[in-house]
Amino acid sequence: MSSSLSKLLFIALVFTGSVCAATKPSVPEGALPDGSTRLKIGDAAPDFSLKGIDGKTYTLEDFKDAPVLVVAFLSNHCPVSHAAETRIIPFAKEMSGKGVAVVAINPNSPDGLRVDELGYSKYSDSYDEMKLYAKDKGFVFPYLYDGDTQKTAKAYGCLCTPDIFVFDRDRKLRYSGRFDDSRFADASTVKSSDARSAVEALLVGKPVPVETTKPFGCSTKWLEKKTDVAKATEKWSSEPVTLETIDADGIAKLAKNDTNKVRMINVWATWCGPCVKEFPDLVSISRRFSTRDFELITLSIDDPKEGASAAKEFLESQHAAMPPRVQKSVKSEGRTTNNYLFTGSDPNELMTKLDPQAPGPVPYTVIIAPGGKIIYRKSGVIDTSEVLGKLIDTLGPYYTPAEK
Repeated sequence: MSSSLSKLLFIALVFTGSVCAATKPSVPEGALPDGSTRLKIGDAAPDFSLKGIDGKTYTLEDFKDAPVLVVAFLSNHCPVSHAAETRIIPFAKEMSGKGVAVVAINPNSPDGLRVDELGYSKYSDSYDEMKLYAKDKGFVFPYLYDGDTQKTAKAYGCLCTPDIFVFDRDRKLRYSGRFDDSRFADASTVKSSDARSAVEALLVGKPVPVETTKPFGCSTKWLEKKTDVAKATEKWSSEPVTLETIDADGIAKLAKNDTNKVRMINVWATWCGPCVKEFPDLVSISRRFSTRDFELITLSIDDPKEGASAAKEFLESQHAAMPPRVQKSVKSEGRTTNNYLFTGSDPNELMTKLDPQAPGPVPYTVIIAPGGKIIYRKSGVIDTSEVLGKLIDTLGPYYTPAEK
């Protein structure tokens, strides 16, 4: 083989290797990334050095006096974690009097989270949002952030949130898995309190009755999943955007909301600066709650003849498409879109049909509960945090037995 051909082959191999590395598949749901190991019963607790929401850095040494240590991997966004926390918090309060230490660790990288995975919380999994979330929930234990490196999550083999590890006085693993057997917040649905049973057995020197269970919840959001996030964003951007006309009677029907969905209806126009400014947040909210009983409806008051094309182009530029769940519900109602162009000559007629209390100017936004009750109204640019809070309060932060 000639030297020039050898050089070309070497370059080709190097290039091929680079492409493979760049397109390496992300971590499958419920799996561990390379370099991770799931702890086995009897393994020593891996040490860590993680920053808590109080600004202090914690290590295993900080819990050395506790006869039992519970390491709970929790998160801000996961509804299963939310449900478990309603029992973990009182458990931690009760057990603190018996010397049991509980420490919570958020293993998630915010870069590995898709927007549509945030439909059960007004917070993502960043360090700063951990502070707000823990305050809202009333955490009584240290809450540590591992999202930057995820070294601790990999060392423990955290599969999801919640994921519980119970260690004895010698910091040997004696239990791992679920906190209990329910994914719901309703305590009456709990039949087996596995982590509690393990702790209580260790406190009295008895063998742990069940040493391992399968944890369940939202898969750990590894940094490697950012490729999935990019793909999801690209897919959303490619979804078709539709725009149809609507009259005042049609708006009255939308406002009646005889569905099981929460409807957020926004009145806007392309010539309205504040409308254009807030629109990306509206689309983000639509994506965020795309797996829930929620629908964003936009009502343009652009000129139905001369402004129709401009309104359609703007909606396309904002990727204001219907999520798949909304497409199904819209079809069942006999509708074909969630973006409308008002055909009437009097904008006040639109506002009156939508909300008699509307003052008139745009943008104007209402949130309508099933049955037609307006539970939020805003004249002007929305406060996104306020809207997220209202939607979470209405839709709930937990899975429910009826939810599919």
